[in-house]
Amino acid sequence: MPKIQAVEATGRSRSGRGRRVTSSLAEINVVPLVDVMLVLLIIFMVTAPMIQRGVDVNLPVARRATQITGERLFVTIPLAYRQNRLVYLNDDRIRVDVLQERVRQKLETQTDKQVYLRGDGGVEYQELMDVFSRLQDAGVEKVGLVGKLPGEK
Repeated sequence: MPKIQAVEATGRSRSGRGRRVTSSLAEINVVPLVDVMLVLLIIFMVTAPMIQRGVDVNLPVARRATQITGERLFVTIPLAYRQNRLVYLNDDRIRVDVLQERVRQKLETQTDKQVYLRGDGGVEYQELMDVFSRLQDAGVEKVGLVGKLPGEK
């Protein structure tokens, strides 16, 4: 409630009003607080992405291996691949030039476009990557590399 004070009738009064109304500072001014908080919010929004460290990695979850459903499609690269450029699609021996079309035909009806790639231990990395890129050009979404466990024949 505003306080009403009587003003003395001296010549100092500017407007000749007889009463003067003053209010107490019982309310907190929140405008500076909001301004400071908005500035801090902007600072943290700008600096937060810079603080993150590390590399984004899609880590595999291997609690249990799931059974592969449907027909498995294996591509095998034998050691003689360097000389004759022949690979095996399941049990069929084919030239690497027609591999893309044959894989595309086999994967037309499948929803999970996944191929398992097996290579002889003596096959060079570049030859493996050549077949790998041909499989990707054929529309294969996932390529699994098949190896054998220690002690397995």
